[in-house]
Amino acid sequence: MVVREETRPDEGARSTPRVFRDAVAQMNTARLRPELFVEQMPAPQRIAPYAAALSADVTVSGEDVATGRLILLHDPAGNDAWGAIGPDTGTFRLVAYARAEVEAEVAVDPMLTRVGWSWLLEALEAHGAAFGAASGTVTRVATESFGAMADEETSAQLEVRASWTPLSSADLASHVEAWGELLCTAAGLEPVPEGVALMPSRRGQRGA
Repeated sequence: MVVREETRPDEGARSTPRVFRDAVAQMNTARLRPELFVEQMPAPQRIAPYAAALSADVTVSGEDVATGRLILLHDPAGNDAWGAIGPDTGTFRLVAYARAEVEAEVAVDPMLTRVGWSWLLEALEAHGAAFGAASGTVTRVATESFGAMADEETSAQLEVRASWTPLSSADLASHVEAWGELLCTAAGLEPVPEGVALMPSRRGQRGA
């Protein structure tokens, strides 16, 4: 997995800050489950002066059962909305998205959204990813077909959209790992037993 750095077009003449390059390098050291296929993706250029992004799919038996994105934003001038909690926070923000297929019966559970949010917080805690100023939404969507399409099975998805401020940009690998765990948990994968080493995930371009 090699995270690509992005800058605003008007930042072209300015060198990328060392602290951002180091943060991106940290993201590249994350160890993720082999069910995750991770690759770089174009990062948004209008939210912050510097950004890097990853996309991921969770694949089980050849079928994609969850997908997600993780974006690292950096503004050297700081952003009050990101929260100045640590020595270099307020200048970095992580934005995550996760979507997974769920059973239609599960989608109607009124507690599902709260549980979905707890998956993120628990994953961050489990990986030692210190954070603050977390916010987000959890959405459950059920699709049922009618008429000529009535034979199609009912489908349901859970979507988590979240952002948080890492307390230190020097340990972003743990945040990437937590995001990967969120995707796998949402997809229904069993947790990796304690003490079992993770095999490298599939990284790069599909078919490479």
